[in-house]
Amino acid sequence: LEVALIMLQHPHSKYSQWKFKLFRVKSMEKAPLQSEIQPQIGASLGISPPTAPNIETDHGAGPASVMKLCLGGKSKDNVEGPVHGDLDEASKCVLRKMGCKFTSWPEVLLKVFKVDVREDAESIQPLFFCHRCWLTAIRGGGVCSFTRTKVPEWKPHTAHCNLCSPKNPVVRAWKKNGIQREQWVKNITHCQNDHLNTKLIAEKLPVDFIIAFTCLVCDHLLCDPVQSPCGHLFCRSCIIKFTHVLGPHCPACNFSCAPDDLIPPAKTFLSTLYSLPLLCPCEGCGEHVQLGLFKAHCLSHELGKGESKQPSPFQSYLLINKGGRPRQHLLSLTRRAQKHRLRDLKSQVKVFADKEEGGDLKSVCLTLFLLALRSGNEHRQADELEAMMQGRGFGLSPAVCLAIRVNTFLSCSQYHKMYRTVKATSGRQIFQPLHTLRAAEKELLPGFHQFEWQPALKNVSTACSVGIINGLSGWTSSLDDSPADTITRRFRYDVALVAALKDLEEDIMEGLRDTGMEDSACTLGFRVMIKECCDGMGDVSEKHGGGPAVPEKAVRFSFTVMSVSIQAEDGQGEVTIFTEPKPNSELSCKPLCLMFVDESDHETLTAVLGPIVAERNAMKESRLILSIGGMPRSFRFHFRGTGYDEKMVREMEGLEASGSTYICTLCDSSRAEAAQNMVLHSITRSHDENLERYEIWRTNPFSESVDELRDRVKGVSAKPFLETQPTLDALHCDIGNATEFYKIFQDEIGEVYKRPNPSREERRTWRAALDKQLRKTMKLKPVMRMNGNYARRLMTMEAAEVVCELVPSEERREALRELMRLYLQMKPVWRATCPAKECPDQLCRYSFNSQRFADLLSSTFKYRYNGKITNYLHKTLAHVPEIIEREGSIGAWASEGNESANKLFRRFRKMNARQSKAFELEDVLKHHWLYTSKYLQKFMEAHKDSAKAFQATIDPEEMPEDEEMTLEITEF
Repeated sequence: LEVALIMLQHPHSKYSQWKFKLFRVKSMEKAPLQSEIQPQIGASLGISPPTAPNIETDHGAGPASVMKLCLGGKSKDNVEGPVHGDLDEASKCVLRKMGCKFTSWPEVLLKVFKVDVREDAESIQPLFFCHRCWLTAIRGGGVCSFTRTKVPEWKPHTAHCNLCSPKNPVVRAWKKNGIQREQWVKNITHCQNDHLNTKLIAEKLPVDFIIAFTCLVCDHLLCDPVQSPCGHLFCRSCIIKFTHVLGPHCPACNFSCAPDDLIPPAKTFLSTLYSLPLLCPCEGCGEHVQLGLFKAHCLSHELGKGESKQPSPFQSYLLINKGGRPRQHLLSLTRRAQKHRLRDLKSQVKVFADKEEGGDLKSVCLTLFLLALRSGNEHRQADELEAMMQGRGFGLSPAVCLAIRVNTFLSCSQYHKMYRTVKATSGRQIFQPLHTLRAAEKELLPGFHQFEWQPALKNVSTACSVGIINGLSGWTSSLDDSPADTITRRFRYDVALVAALKDLEEDIMEGLRDTGMEDSACTLGFRVMIKECCDGMGDVSEKHGGGPAVPEKAVRFSFTVMSVSIQAEDGQGEVTIFTEPKPNSELSCKPLCLMFVDESDHETLTAVLGPIVAERNAMKESRLILSIGGMPRSFRFHFRGTGYDEKMVREMEGLEASGSTYICTLCDSSRAEAAQNMVLHSITRSHDENLERYEIWRTNPFSESVDELRDRVKGVSAKPFLETQPTLDALHCDIGNATEFYKIFQDEIGEVYKRPNPSREERRTWRAALDKQLRKTMKLKPVMRMNGNYARRLMTMEAAEVVCELVPSEERREALRELMRLYLQMKPVWRATCPAKECPDQLCRYSFNSQRFADLLSSTFKYRYNGKITNYLHKTLAHVPEIIEREGSIGAWASEGNESANKLFRRFRKMNARQSKAFELEDVLKHHWLYTSKYLQKFMEAHKDSAKAFQATIDPEEMPEDEEMTLEITEF
């Protein structure tokens, strides 16, 4: 029974044989001893069994001792007679109960133990051998390829056993080339049905030549040959199985040989191997076929036979189903089963990819698939696959999908729904999943690129991977301070500038090429001009999230990269290599800081903007080292705070409010002086001067009264904390002047020049008449507060003609037309990006037109401008020519882009609804930054019309009728 169990556990026995042996085992009359079962249990668990006890046998013993061991411990009386003799009656009876009908011992041994003793000679194969020797022989050398069982050391246990004696030369020869070694190899490699025999070689070649192409493990022709470090050749599968079972050493020389040490042989050897002529064993063929084409030749014979039931000589060389359930198609298998079936092919392809294609396994597999499609005339699918391999497939790239998501204002959930819907309906993955979009946006957001400041920025961390931070992180507070009643999120200023420059990398390199400058030589002297904007957005209480009670008013601080220039090669002058084409667009105005704070709250506003001012001042004294175009380049930044309205400028420069006696933020004129002399003024204020005046205001060194001290400091009442450029904001100039003209129109309708003090009811009547006329003829709806779009429509000759219909006097009509005509002559000068190129005639005539305009106000409209004038009218008439002469432009440095971006803030906030306002601000800041990315805008420029149609399809919400939305629509 023990031997029968051993045979059952052998992993390579055929199904029919072990099923028959299982029946015999169940028919045994006597169970095996416990001592005989224990070693087998250990072997089944992968534990090497202990050495069997030595059993002394001699020539005088009969075959009963051998049969007793073989048949599970039967008595000696049941097994008598020689090994080559017939079975006695007792043995026949016992074996008949087991289902065996043989009559001689050789038949029993051949059937059960696969040992043929009929041709044995006593001089070579003794009649008697011990159980341990038989066990080692029948189990193929004591080896199981699925367990860790090792070959025990063969020590002679008796002087009479010639099989165990290493001194017998006949035995050594038998062990080297005999049946025993073949049995071991068969039980290890199992390659009889896969590898070809050397007898198939058609020509009579030298023996040594054939041995060179023979596997030293299985003695077959080499299949997928590999070479060991010692130079011997083997089949890949044979040597791997051999080393797995017997240890990592060469079968020929016992040299160390691990599977990782195997390498392919030389190509010359392989070409010779695959060109060996083999004789086709098919009857009637007799064709000589090269080894490399032999299996394909055999397959053609097999297919030509059809469904013939005669045995085929090619079954040993073709893939067959070895029983069990029918073989399933590869595509119907599970992923795990597919990996198991293709494991050999995958390893071969990987070896080829590592050797020939630098490890690019994906390209090799895709190319194989492409060739298979082409060979099968599946050209449509092949074209799609080839387009995908070249990066121009039907699926959009993650960057394009990100641009579509940002510019159509889709939240993550909305985009994911669209992605699933399109994939389910079309069957193609046109849009990319969200995780690929997040990976693409990381490269565009601040905190991704490495950089360096020389010298290092003062009081600023040297870390580069800094994303969105708390706006109060740089605010040093004491125990006495109350907690900040605000929520703010921002980027670190230097990290945001780095991300903005990397976004312009292609434009900078293109500018260097267009100017003819050497790329490799331009590493120093880059100068970057930054426009800063800050504006309050008023009430933003559209919804309420969790968190502390904060003001429902918000302030945005943003910047725009206006230009990048470089020192000329001759050292004289600068060459501009990049200029922002749309400086007043919300697409170029990058957000830096978002805060829930009232812009009138001076303390909180200065506390939040304080760290930004510190970083800004530190960057002025250092230079940035950043990789652009694959080379480190040096940049210096120049900041100009121009995108502020009147209220914000006075807040940052520490001046009194807009209704102050000191009317101008550029000069020291009072309101009365400005009304008396409307044109002849010059710019005198500066940030440093305001700081000095604040110190005088704070210390009062001359012990003056309040009025005298106020007159000395010219309206400075607080400490200036942010430097602004002494200029004029074109957008707010338009709005302020349009507001004044709106009031002039009302006064002319009511003929205020005749009666200077009308009642409030009369003014309401005039305003209602004006609104009705504008709405009827120009479709201008009344607004509670003047905005840029309304101002542009109102300040036209068409609007002046419409208003003149309501003015009774023809003289006043003509004066009104002349006033509008002069204004329209002056307006392009401060609205143009470059007035010297766009409107040179109006620029030359500006001083003349402004003087005529001032004369008209002081004479015809004296009733309104007797001793008073508005702030923006004063700047328009007095300071525009000087600002143009100093700065070159007013319109390019306006805050229009920041004002347009205020509407985007409300749109992004509604889209990124979160429970926490802090997280909400982070989402808005991130989304708004991506909206201003030049990299993403290039994708949208190519598909602008399709993007508009797509947005109308996804978001069919009606556009509000308010004309205030036209700014956003025209820019997009």
